Amino acid sequence: MVNTRCDDQNTESVDVRGVLADVAGLGPFFTVATDPAEVVDPGWRPMRDLHTDPGPLHDRITHVRRVLGGTDGSDRVDDRVAASIAFQGLAALVVSAPFAAAVLHGVLPRLTPAALHWRVSVSGPWPLWCPAPDAVPVPDVDEAAVALAAALLDEHLAPLVTAVRAQVPIAPRVLWGSVASSVASGKRLVSVQRPAAAERAAAVAQRLLATGPLAGTGELRPPQGPDLHWSFRRRSCCLYYRVPGGGLCEDCVLHARPAR
Repeated sequence: MVNTRCDDQNTESVDVRGVLADVAGLGPFFTVATDPAEVVDPGWRPMRDLHTDPGPLHDRITHVRRVLGGTDGSDRVDDRVAASIAFQGLAALVVSAPFAAAVLHGVLPRLTPAALHWRVSVSGPWPLWCPAPDAVPVPDVDEAAVALAAALLDEHLAPLVTAVRAQVPIAPRVLWGSVASSVASGKRLVSVQRPAAAERAAAVAQRLLATGPLAGTGELRPPQGPDLHWSFRRRSCCLYYRVPGGGLCEDCVLHARPAR
């Protein structure tokens, strides 16, 4: 029977900075800084700017295109490939920390597009920062999935999908497939590093993957490798196989196609 509650913390007095510090230990995509002193850095910009200002998103896609193209130049990588991979990285940043906090601590930090900030980094994922985070309680699995869908899919990722597609003609199913992949990856990492939360992680992720634009983006399969409870296979491809020296991601739909 699925444990549908997370009662480890009193959500009325939860230390949100402590929650975010804890989930940051899962990896760089789960990291959201909260030091108020970061306000002195003029490089921080709210996530909502990516929805309204085409410049930073264009620069990020161009940077990814150049990096993926290798030493021979960025013209070796198609714009759609670069846009897909750039979006995939941003989606993972947006999804990971809130998902882990909801699973492990039963609270959802309010990292709205106005509150959550990013800063350009020439290597690795962009750093994220929220100067004054608060949270809402999500002790039940259904509450967690509904709150995550509203906070992530509606507030952050739907506008980001629109912004990316305004610059590069890429199918929305490719982008939403990458969001679904980020949810499944978050579930895997939480489950492997915090096995006691594996059942709740799988339940929250399963409900989230059946919600809104994520519904139908993939299928749940018997668990393989480090996965617990189930593995995910998406019904689209992020196009990484078109990168020089690239290949197929573990959850890629192309694994299901017969070899020619």
